[in-house]
Amino acid sequence: MMKRLIFPLLLLIAMLAGCSKGPEYKIEVTKVLYFQKDTALPFEIKVTENKKTVKGLDVSAQISMTNMDHGTYDVKLEEGKNGTYSGNVKLPMGGKYEAAFTLKNDGEKTEKVINLNVTKPKGVAKINGEWITNDDIAFYQFINKLQLEINREAAKKKYTGKQLEEELAYLDSQEKINDDKNQLLTQIIRLRAMAMLANEKGHKAAGAEVEQAVAKARDQYNQFESAKSLIQEYGEDKFWATEKQQYQLIVLSQKVQKDVIEKVKKDNPNVGEQEVYYLAQKAYEELLVSQVNSLNIEVL
Repeated sequence: MMKRLIFPLLLLIAMLAGCSKGPEYKIEVTKVLYFQKDTALPFEIKVTENKKTVKGLDVSAQISMTNMDHGTYDVKLEEGKNGTYSGNVKLPMGGKYEAAFTLKNDGEKTEKVINLNVTKPKGVAKINGEWITNDDIAFYQFINKLQLEINREAAKKKYTGKQLEEELAYLDSQEKINDDKNQLLTQIIRLRAMAMLANEKGHKAAGAEVEQAVAKARDQYNQFESAKSLIQEYGEDKFWATEKQQYQLIVLSQKVQKDVIEKVKKDNPNVGEQEVYYLAQKAYEELLVSQVNSLNIEVL
């Protein structure tokens, strides 16, 4: 009789053990993994359970190709904000991969597997899904170089002796900064962010406004032989086509600046013009920071 009771009891325990479930974690890729030769690129996921973010996990992943044998790539993911976990991964090539995640919480281990389609990035960063390309970076580097050459030419006309020496030394130091990709990327993000805000506010860059702004820039460049020479080397048609695209963004950002100035004047009717522009500049920078923080920006 005892033996007959023991067997059903053991069977019930086994069934209960088989029915017990761990956490129902959901993994969403929030920063797509790309391939770039000899470079570790960022990878980020978000972990949720019942649509709520899960914090405090110990997360690691093993990444391997699904149709080729290139070994396994281990990555430890560090916790970020709002249930995100990220790390850097250096892959041998693009293609289809499988990521096997191990998620630990207070000794409880959960495993999840997702598929990844890894491709080459189309640029160096994305703003709300729109790429900032290497060509964008190169153009901004050229524009900065153009301005430096204009400043050098102007300095040689204006200064002599020690003062000229100091001015040229300063411009040389600025040229080194122009080689910093992060500085160039910041310039692009600032302009695009404010142009996006202008669009959100309903502003438009009319064709006539853009053409007028481009014509003004052309007149300024034509005053300096160094600028004309550099633009010729770059390719005039190519330069002015890209410059026109940039001035569409510039015209939009200027409309936001105008809004800010008008608001400052309205809020401070008794202050002088210099104070108005100081307060407007401060308000514009605060608005810029707020706008940038509201955008989904991924830097590779």
